[in-house]
Amino acid sequence: MEIFLIKLLQFLLAISLLVLLHEGGHFFFSKLFGVRVEKFYMFFDIGIGKWDGSLFKFKPKNSDTQYGMGWLPLGGYCKIAGMIDESFDTEQMKQPEQPWEFRSKPAWQRLLIMIGGVLVNFLLALFIYSMVLFTWGDEYIATKDMKMGMKFNQEAKSYGFRDGDILIGTEEGDFKDFSADLFRDISVAHEVRIIRDGKPMKIALPGDINLLGMLKATPNFCRPFIPAEIDSVLPDSPAQKAGIRRGDKILAINGTAVDSWNEFTQQTGRLADQMTEAKTSADSLRLRTATVVFAHKEALPAGNDSVAAPIAADTATVVLTPELQLGVGMTSILSYYEPMKIKYGFFESFPAGITYGWNVLGGYVGDLKYLFSADGAKSLGGFGAIGSLFPPVWDWHMFWLMTAFLSIILAFMNILPIPALDGGHVLFLFYEMITGRKPSENFMIRAEYVGFGILILLMVVANLNDILRWLGYM
Repeated sequence: MEIFLIKLLQFLLAISLLVLLHEGGHFFFSKLFGVRVEKFYMFFDIGIGKWDGSLFKFKPKNSDTQYGMGWLPLGGYCKIAGMIDESFDTEQMKQPEQPWEFRSKPAWQRLLIMIGGVLVNFLLALFIYSMVLFTWGDEYIATKDMKMGMKFNQEAKSYGFRDGDILIGTEEGDFKDFSADLFRDISVAHEVRIIRDGKPMKIALPGDINLLGMLKATPNFCRPFIPAEIDSVLPDSPAQKAGIRRGDKILAINGTAVDSWNEFTQQTGRLADQMTEAKTSADSLRLRTATVVFAHKEALPAGNDSVAAPIAADTATVVLTPELQLGVGMTSILSYYEPMKIKYGFFESFPAGITYGWNVLGGYVGDLKYLFSADGAKSLGGFGAIGSLFPPVWDWHMFWLMTAFLSIILAFMNILPIPALDGGHVLFLFYEMITGRKPSENFMIRAEYVGFGILILLMVVANLNDILRWLGYM
């Protein structure tokens, strides 16, 4: 529950900040051009009965704007006079046009008002990335420095990769670190440069590997090799009862040899799949009872990272926890490699932050093509999926990185040419600027309803996917 609350608070803080500033962008340009803003709300104030849906509201003296907070935390809005928007205030549009209204302003001013929110979100993301680099710098482990190489699944091996290969780069340049960008680069590469057994080599690739399939595959297309060495042992755990100690190495589980935590978690994952079919407590106990082969630290040859060398091993039968845990802390990639650390001065951080943000946007836009596939639709996530991206502890570094990422997503999604989004209004404004004719108000109202319906449908699908994943059906 504590982890859930920490993630929830981070999510709400980030979304509130982004929505507030997004609507503030519309507000700024509206005031700049003398357009009246009737309401500025955080969240939606959908009325229920006689209640207008506001948690609180106030209107400063001599101000035309009512400020407040609604009860439905699905965003926010800035109600601009003389504009057909999500408020669907058609009565106002029946009145004579007023000089302070949106509809009375030149098209170029209306265009700036509409892109104000997107502009603020995009610039905010670049600013946050810049300040993150200035405050914490950039820290990562370059793939070329991962001397134990990678573990690859069967698909990767069918292209010519082998366990232990050190990834260097593609024909487009070197890999930076192990991240989604590495998978993107491999998916479109025609050759990948590696080091195998100390020798540089090239692997030819088709240039059109399915990225979504690479990311969703179990085990993953590739992942860093991390030896199955014990970092810590929990008190009264199955591991402690079996005599496993810190520094020991797991060699096999249930008769299947493992040389890394990748294989170990794969085997426990298979047990988890079988547990879903357990009908009795006896079935559950049988699946949780595992045979573990391990070697004590003092029995391991120096520098040994494989199970091929003869090792004095111990065998123990253990009963895993109901969560199928052995009760050990796993070594991580940081146990074997020293991260590269880059510091940025204040002025240096801005070009670096802009480059970083632009790369994030490019990767996100490039991945959208998978949205129109069956697997892509299933990968859609709602509020639960977004909230789960935040760390389980309050970490300001990760919080700001996630906030910047969400700001870029919010900017891009809002500029899509869908009615009810900023991009839909921009599309109609471009039509007006090119043809010299405004779309009719009836058309705009219908388009707003259609766009709003599309958004509701997408929201339902995304959040339904979250529920199905939580229930274990996806």
